[in-house]
Amino acid sequence: MGRILLRSSDLTGNTFPPAMTEPVHSHAFTTAEANSLVPEMEKVMAEVERLRGQLEEVGERLQILDALWGPKVLEEANPDHAELLRHRSDIDEMTKRIQVLVDDEILARGIRFPVGGLEHGLLDFPTTLDGRWVYLCWMRGEPTVDHWHEITGGFAGRQPVTAEDSRRMGLEGLDPDRR
Repeated sequence: MGRILLRSSDLTGNTFPPAMTEPVHSHAFTTAEANSLVPEMEKVMAEVERLRGQLEEVGERLQILDALWGPKVLEEANPDHAELLRHRSDIDEMTKRIQVLVDDEILARGIRFPVGGLEHGLLDFPTTLDGRWVYLCWMRGEPTVDHWHEITGGFAGRQPVTAEDSRRMGLEGLDPDRR
């Protein structure tokens, strides 16, 4: 039955083909806008983490049933079959709850999950800097959004947001070729 792993790529449509280096965004966040969302994102990510922990616990219970019974647990006459069905239902329900949180509280606001975002509590707020799209990058536990990176830079390319960067970020009126 295997371990239950839930990654951001399992939930979100935030991946784009390797050749596409600049996804289309509808809103460029200012650092003030991103920072105003940090307390709420902290709560959302805490709930996602709590649900992921529960998923792991249920996954471990399924592994125990698999170790005890193997494929026989799938038979309706098996004394643990109802428990198997309950655990599968719990997994489906928790996965749906995580998906709703991600869709309604994160993606609907124009925030994205980078690769590994769900596992590591990372969120990217699309913004503009000097006529190009970049991401303001926040990690769960950070009190404010203090880093940014290029679209293809990822977490390893994080740079501190300077006061000058902040002043220039989120300005509308991008070059039409850069949208």
